[in-house]
Amino acid sequence: MDTNMNGTIDTKNAAVAALAKWLGEDASAFEEARHDCYGLTVFEIGRDSYAIGTDEEADAACESYIEDSIWAFNAEFICGCCGLPHELAEAIAAWQREACEDANAGLLKLVNNCCGLDHFTQEAVSADGRGHFLASYDGDEIDLGGGLFAYRIG
Repeated sequence: MDTNMNGTIDTKNAAVAALAKWLGEDASAFEEARHDCYGLTVFEIGRDSYAIGTDEEADAACESYIEDSIWAFNAEFICGCCGLPHELAEAIAAWQREACEDANAGLLKLVNNCCGLDHFTQEAVSADGRGHFLASYDGDEIDLGGGLFAYRIG
């Protein structure tokens, strides 16, 4: 990774350089977006957008994403992860269909009380991979090397 004048690691320059190399593009063609993706820095080239972060940052971004979208999870998965009887899945699914996003706060409380968001996130990522949650364009996680990962979001 690059170091700046203070001798600290400049992860933004390293991220752009790694992504540019992976895509076969010139690093100067990338611009940092004005928005982030669940805390991950977003870089744009033409019409394409990529969220980039370290392993730890990607894990945190997944947890944030899941925290915001737990209402959309499969009810059977929620029951299984929380150690709840599968007979409750039908009731949870009905609530999800009726309330949609409004079910999020209640389901988040259920998850936190039963197994914790950390455990739930680990199980979800283990089942589907981080790309499923962070790469809205294609669902793929790109290992850029050097501990950096990218997710195409547009």
